Amino acid sequence: MASVDFEHVDKTFPDGTHAVVDCSLQIANGELMVFVGPSGCGKSTLLRLLAGLEQVTSGTVRIGGQVVNDKTPQERNIAMVFQDYALYPFMSVRRNLEFPLKMRKLPRDEMRRRVDSVAGLLDIAPLLDRLPKQLSGGQRQRVAMGRALVREPAVFLLDEPLSNLDAKLRVQVRAEIGELQHRTRTTMIYVTHDQVEAMTLGDRVAVLDRGWLQQVATPRELYDRPANVFVAGFVGNPPMNLFATRAAVDDRGRTTLSVGDQRVPFSRADIGPAARGQLTAGIRPEGFKLASSDSADAGIKVKVEHVEYLGHETLAHVCAGEPAREEAIRLIARLQGMHELAKGDTLRLAIDPDRVHLFGENGAALVGT
Repeated sequence: MASVDFEHVDKTFPDGTHAVVDCSLQIANGELMVFVGPSGCGKSTLLRLLAGLEQVTSGTVRIGGQVVNDKTPQERNIAMVFQDYALYPFMSVRRNLEFPLKMRKLPRDEMRRRVDSVAGLLDIAPLLDRLPKQLSGGQRQRVAMGRALVREPAVFLLDEPLSNLDAKLRVQVRAEIGELQHRTRTTMIYVTHDQVEAMTLGDRVAVLDRGWLQQVATPRELYDRPANVFVAGFVGNPPMNLFATRAAVDDRGRTTLSVGDQRVPFSRADIGPAARGQLTAGIRPEGFKLASSDSADAGIKVKVEHVEYLGHETLAHVCAGEPAREEAIRLIARLQGMHELAKGDTLRLAIDPDRVHLFGENGAALVGT
């Protein structure tokens, strides 16, 4: 096990693509860190830089406090699992697991000890004599992970390892990976574009976009306190409702925010000089509730455009204002339970003022909101 440090790491490819930009990040010994972001954000490149499969353009990479910029992949004591299992098809499971140990010329007894230990850990001992083609997708993924674990690496890297599995199996194997990391306490870095995987697996999550590190935080902090508009819109399913707004003080001295041509109270009376210009407001879908009255003070007036009934909850896709007008704002409200709503219905939605986020003109979250 070892810590990992990226210090002002840049990676520019020969065609001029700036894949990673000034990335500084510390990963603790025994931590499960998840890199998440859309395709092309730099998360897999960052993993390959750590593994030594790509060379940094500038900056420093450390493993266990040691600079590894000039070390080969073999010298870094890192094990990697890719989205395709890359198992040798004509080798048994046991021989697949033994292969990296043979390359290191370990004694036969030591190889057997490590293979039997990892097979027991991953519950694949009954499969040791089978060929990969005789295994299910989840079993093949466990063998691929086992082949990495037998090396007893300092850092374990997983690059979208569940993308080839069906939805049900992804949930199962995801839970197994989390349990495995908890038991072994191996430093693990997991790359995914799936925010559900990121939020359910990571001790911390690093969100990237176009090569830039946007925020590093626990899943709860990412959800409750996104650092900027990108993180706010990326994390959450359905995503946070984001719309242009302006702050004002009404005739009762209350700070209010515009929602299209309507206004709603905002819980923080003093939002500072940074909030005087054009802002972006963010409200999670669960920040809405059906208003108990039809008065303007009860909430915003919206028209239902689409409804998703999910049993335990209803997702109402609504529009605040006339849909054809430029200032109309489309929102998603998560309502607990089943609600009899239909397209064209008019509702009033109350907004929890404490659950409104504000972002400045540069997209960064305003301090204190």
